[in-house]
Amino acid sequence: MNKLLLAVPLFAWTTMAIAQQGPKLTAKDYEHAESFLNYNTEQLIDHNGVRPEWLPGDKFWYRTLTAQGSEFIMVDPAKKLRTAAFDQQKLAAALSTAVGKQYEAAMLPFQSFSYSPDEKSIIFEANGKQWRCDLQTYKCTEDDSPPVKKTARALGRRQTGLEVASPDGNWEAFIKDYNLWVRDAKTRKEVQLTTDGIKDFGYATDNAGWKSGDGPILRWSPDSKKIATFKQDQRNVSDMYLVTTNVGKPTLKSWKYPLPGDKEIPTIQRVIINVDEPKVINIQVAPDPHRATLSDDIASSGTFDDVDWSPDATQLAFASTSRDHKIEKVRIADAATGTVREIFEESVPTQYESGWGEINWRYLSKTNEIIWFSERDNWGHLYLYDALTGKLKNQITKGNWVVTRLLKVDEKNRVIYFIADGLQDENPYFSQLCKIDFDGKHFAILTPEPGNHSITLSPSGNYFINSYSKPDVPAITVLRDLNGKLITNLEKTDVSRLEATGWTAPTPIKVKAHDGKTDLYGLMYFPTNLDHNKKYPIIDYIYPGPQGGSIGSWSFAASRGDNQALAELGFIVVEIEGTSNPLRSKSFHDMSYGNMAENTLPDQITGIRQLANKYAYMDTTRVGIWGHSGGGFATATAMFRYPDFFKVGISESGNHDNRNYEDDWGERYDGLASNSNYEAQANENYAKNLKGKLMLAHGLMDNNVPPQNTLLVVEALERANKDYDLVVFPNSAHGYGGFSQYMMRRRWDYFVKNLLGATPPQEYQLKSKSDPRNIVK
Repeated sequence: MNKLLLAVPLFAWTTMAIAQQGPKLTAKDYEHAESFLNYNTEQLIDHNGVRPEWLPGDKFWYRTLTAQGSEFIMVDPAKKLRTAAFDQQKLAAALSTAVGKQYEAAMLPFQSFSYSPDEKSIIFEANGKQWRCDLQTYKCTEDDSPPVKKTARALGRRQTGLEVASPDGNWEAFIKDYNLWVRDAKTRKEVQLTTDGIKDFGYATDNAGWKSGDGPILRWSPDSKKIATFKQDQRNVSDMYLVTTNVGKPTLKSWKYPLPGDKEIPTIQRVIINVDEPKVINIQVAPDPHRATLSDDIASSGTFDDVDWSPDATQLAFASTSRDHKIEKVRIADAATGTVREIFEESVPTQYESGWGEINWRYLSKTNEIIWFSERDNWGHLYLYDALTGKLKNQITKGNWVVTRLLKVDEKNRVIYFIADGLQDENPYFSQLCKIDFDGKHFAILTPEPGNHSITLSPSGNYFINSYSKPDVPAITVLRDLNGKLITNLEKTDVSRLEATGWTAPTPIKVKAHDGKTDLYGLMYFPTNLDHNKKYPIIDYIYPGPQGGSIGSWSFAASRGDNQALAELGFIVVEIEGTSNPLRSKSFHDMSYGNMAENTLPDQITGIRQLANKYAYMDTTRVGIWGHSGGGFATATAMFRYPDFFKVGISESGNHDNRNYEDDWGERYDGLASNSNYEAQANENYAKNLKGKLMLAHGLMDNNVPPQNTLLVVEALERANKDYDLVVFPNSAHGYGGFSQYMMRRRWDYFVKNLLGATPPQEYQLKSKSDPRNIVK
């Protein structure tokens, strides 16, 4: 064979291969992108917000971070004073003063915490040190000072939820052997309140299928003498299974996790328990489905949802939610006998919800009234009911905007304070604090500045801390009284050090929905070295809801996930808040009711095309998409149902077939399985349509979205002889835990290779680090 002739085609092939490789990105390119992640940007922001530590008389102190380190500020609203809490150089001496003693008893700024293997101790890091504290006595190793003990107690109670303290602080309620107990907070003596709890039929147990815990779900009465809770029956509910990956035999994890269409779901038998002389009083209604007006997690508000004690603890108002969330029944129980009065009922064609982030109904026993939330006029508003007759007295709020959170009810003056969205033309998602009388008169906006307002009420409710900003405008934080009058300026966020690095804020956008008339809002991220003469591939980050959308908070944030980091690698990144998501009208939210597989994708496509008409450097022939959980579901749907538009997708932890996801999700937004075509929405049925590049990822110990959801898609792709990429995390749950940065790096690599047509650096290591200013010296 002629060696010269052989060399010629070999040389030609090698030359062609090199030419086709395209540009190469270096570790420095990735390092530059990484500089836009939260752990790098946050430490370049000064005076960013206020986290108050409240003192008697509505006084408070807070810590603010500056370029030089920490400053501690004391605020006295009554005197309208904002002063330095102490000279940090003289901190040791200050600890003997009144201010110092208050600080001494305050929580430490902890960086992380975890349980010991036996779950009897909590281990936390703060100020560069580590402490180990007993979860029963809260005694801590090495240092047993007040701030250390307070931190341990707060983490043990608030963060883990293993105990629920009574309002007077004398008792701590907890679960042992499926029964409810209380512990004397001073003597540590334990008292058993119930005796008949058994496995899968226990008191105050926490299991929503996708979320569960060992802490009790209950509501203490105001006098700390009674507990409202339930006995949860899940004895006949189907199990879900996961297995660990390890050397030797795997460990089987099983728990109750019903699916749409299951005959049996968890139910709750409501009870009231007397504490002083233990006695269980059954509330005399049939068991309710494990549902709440906010979600199926009966503690999604942070405590026992949809129950409201009267101040004298003689009555308990509660709302019962039907399995499909279409019917709400408002009832009042006698706390001594358990007898129940039916007050009124609300029925909706799709699904009822009581607000967003807050349950927006209240029982006012002194005046025998109920403030109720409803979207019956197509907008989320408040209504006033007679609690004796169940008759509607009047609509309280009204207009083409929504009440999102009911913050405070002043019964004496008959005034309601609440958060509302939709009152600013610039962006309907911007929140403001408002007030109104019970009769619907004297409506007033208490936070008039443009932007998204976040509110923290003082303990008395007479003042509030108001931080307002926009996605592209840093926050200003002030203190106001309850009439909205400015008391004092607190902090103005300074991003000058961040801007000096080349950082830029995302660009707010507005497009039309797929119907051609509905306004949609979102954010765009451009490379900071944008070249208007180039064409850039597009990445669409998606979370389709229907309980929330892609943007999340509309307040200022220096980093929103890795959106800007991806843009720095050579992409235009887009987030569009599509139709069928909340915080707008009821009809807007219900656009895809019964067909979650729509996933806002028609909005994403038409929105991206509109943006490309405005920004000529956007290349709609190279569109990628990615998302996690519901966004993973939407990403695979996009790749299978719109394969000519979306060319590269990364689908993380997707609930691809809602017949394989927890019962409440599908039954709330699609309806009962008997009334909805779940089969037609399942992603695996469309996998054969894949044309582009698809990466699937899932944690094999995902107790939220079980991994079978992704494996069904994998099997369908293999059956259709389709190529795909798969990343699994053998012992990780829904968010991948310590492997989340690995997934981020794989995400960058995948888009760089397949959408940008470039070669990424091999196995780049992301280097997260904590803000050095968090170490108080």
